[in-house]
This record gives sequence, structure tokens and C-alpha cells, in this order.
Amino acid sequence: MNIDTLKQTAKQMVAPGRGLIAADESAGTCKKRFDAVGVECTEENRRLYRTALFETPGLEQYVSGVILYDETIRQKGSDGTPVPEILSKKGILSGIKVDGGLDELALHPGEKVTKGLDGLRERLAEYKTFGARFAKWRAVITIGENIPSDACIHANAHALARYTALCQEADIVPMVEPEVIIDGDHSLEQCHDASVRTLKKVFEELEDQGVALEGTILKASMVISGKKAAKQSSVQEVAEATIQALKEAVPKNLAGVVFLSGGQGDEQATAHLNAMNKLGKQPWPLSFSYSRAIQNPVLKKWAENPSANVNAAQDILLFRSKMNSLAAQGKYSDEMENERPY
Repeated sequence: MNIDTLKQTAKQMVAPGRGLIAADESAGTCKKRFDAVGVECTEENRRLYRTALFETPGLEQYVSGVILYDETIRQKGSDGTPVPEILSKKGILSGIKVDGGLDELALHPGEKVTKGLDGLRERLAEYKTFGARFAKWRAVITIGENIPSDACIHANAHALARYTALCQEADIVPMVEPEVIIDGDHSLEQCHDASVRTLKKVFEELEDQGVALEGTILKASMVISGKKAAKQSSVQEVAEATIQALKEAVPKNLAGVVFLSGGQGDEQATAHLNAMNKLGKQPWPLSFSYSRAIQNPVLKKWAENPSANVNAAQDILLFRSKMNSLAAQGKYSDEMENERPY
């Protein structure tokens, strides 16, 4: 493990005013999103769409890294340039999703555990040859009647920690993502409780594995009431509850925190990030690692006419990335949305 390499990469990922785009949707998830906009989900269409994103002029002003999927890290752009090279020429880091998706947690109905540790050392070595500088592993924590259970939190935290150690052994920065799911009718307080329990256990397990937090990034969910909750939380409530949870559970020497949007609306996710950064300086940089909250309007525009709308889609991507860049600095306002190109 080269701690200097890890620290330098992690610092680059959360550089001031820059964040990450998650473009690591599995083929199944991608199919759902393409189906929704009426585009056939072929490998070539996925390549055309994703390389249109990566080739956006000026994207590097607001984006420090892109999380890729196994298929994408092996693909090439319109002129034959490998995807990681397209990004590195812009000064954007390539990341890779390495988990193997979700499995039912035995004896715990309604709860999941993430698979993919088998063979991970070898896969990380291969991804490194493609140019991957960081990786991502997602765990899922669901709030419901008598859940999340300690067993679920522990199983997922332990897997996250073992993944993290393998990444650092390979000099790849680990992004740990214990996502507390937004679906359900739970309150803000229940989400806060589940988030703190989960994060505390994750960092306990990371410590047990001897990983360097200075070379680790947390991809966190925000503390927010469930989508079906009778009382929806305000932007300020989400910001304050999320920061409070992080302060209760996250060590100060962690390299940075990036947030997932997790089913929030595009502007909602931007507003929440902005409100957090307006609360003053925290022990860690707070930025974004959004998928749908950046890509939603981009995919819609591209899908209308994939061959003719590339530039228009790129303009939208640049705008949403800029809004989130400003939010990562606490400089965003709703009025700025009036200038959006869609």
C-alpha cells in the first residue's frame, strides 16, 4: 500500500468545486432507464450514450472522476480512444464499480447483503491496467419494521471493510457506499438512527481491517424522510440531520464525503448539498457522486435523437455538473435554474 498515492488520488476526487458522476449502472439498470426513454438497450447504444457524456467539452471544470461499469471501462470513444484515456486527457479520474450486486441475507427477510469479494484482488489488478484509480462498493440498508437488523449492518460493514483493504493493497482508492434506502414511510429521525448505526459499524470494521482513512472516500446517503412518509423533510432539516449523523459517526481523518442522490429529484439533490455546505466548514470536504440527479435530463434529451442531440445533451450535463459544483461550495441558488438549457 502506497499511502501517498492513495491520499493524492482521494484529495483529487474531492478537490474544491469538483465531484463525481456515477455512470456505473449495470446492464439491467441501464435497460430500465433506456426503456423509460424509448431507446433500445444495446451495447452500442450504451457506448454511444456514455461516451457522449465523457467527451463533453469543459466537463473537467466541475467533475473530478467518473465511476464506470465493467463493460464501459473496456469500451472506446468515437475516435477509438479507450474510455479511461478520454477521461484522463481531461484530468478526470476513472473509477470502477466492483461489487457483484445484492443477495438476500439469509434468515433476514427484506434485507440484502452485497456479494463480490471472491476474486476481487485479481479483478482490481486487471482494472488497474485499464487505468482505474478508485473503486466503489455499494451496500444497501433498508428501513422497515424491526429493520435494519444488527446482523444486516454487520454483514455489510464487514464486506465493505474487506473490499476497502483489498483496494488499498492495490493502491486504488476505495469508495465505501452504505446506502440507506429512501423508499418507505420512515421518518427523518428513523433515517438518522439507521444512518448513525450503519456508519459507526462501518468505521469500526474499517479500523479492524487496518485501512488508511486518509485514502478512503465515503459515499453517503443523506438523512431524509422516506418517499412515502406523511411528513416530508425540508431542505434545511435534511442538511442539519445529515451533518449531525456524520459528526456522530465519521472520523475526522477521512479523506472526504460524497453524497449519492438515491432517488431524489435533480434540483432537490443539488439544494440539499448546497445547504450542507452553507452550514460552515466540516472536518471533510462534502461533494457529490450523483447518477440520476445529473443524468436524468441528459438522457431524455439524448434519447429524443441520439445522433443529432449529442451537443444539446452535453450542454445539459455541463449545466447540471456546474450547479452541483456550486452546491459543493455553498454557492448555489434556486434562481440559477432559470438559466438551464432544457
